[in-house]
Amino acid sequence: MTVGEKAPITNQPRFETHHVSVRVKISALWTTMLFVFAYVDLFSLYRPDFRADLEAGLVSGFAVGQGFLLAATGYVLIPSLMVFATLVLQPRINRIANMTLGVGYGLTIAAGAIGEWSYYVLGSVVEIGLLAAIVYYAWQWPRAHRSVISPGW
Repeated sequence: MTVGEKAPITNQPRFETHHVSVRVKISALWTTMLFVFAYVDLFSLYRPDFRADLEAGLVSGFAVGQGFLLAATGYVLIPSLMVFATLVLQPRINRIANMTLGVGYGLTIAAGAIGEWSYYVLGSVVEIGLLAAIVYYAWQWPRAHRSVISPGW
């Protein structure tokens, strides 16, 4: 551009970029995974075979009782608490917890999808993808840059 020329006017929108911390990304992934998790299980209530088993006091071959419900509650509580824990735990503990739980839940979800209906398999594939993203972001957690402090001599 030479002196006196005006910059061309464009009608293209300019989007503001934001940095999203790894903690927020992982927390959001846990939240999303829990939504898919809940809806896939809720959709099972529309299946006659599932309702029949439920009426007989069974879920996936397990008798529904205090022990089963306690274990199921614990299974759901862990990722639910990870939504918050990811935001507050120290990075080292955070990385280990997210990688370990991401892999562990991925394996249990894959095992639970064996022989299931296609909607359940699809939901499980999405859940595993979200858990893989959790493991990836935890693995790639940015390192803090140490500043070199001059002694001032």
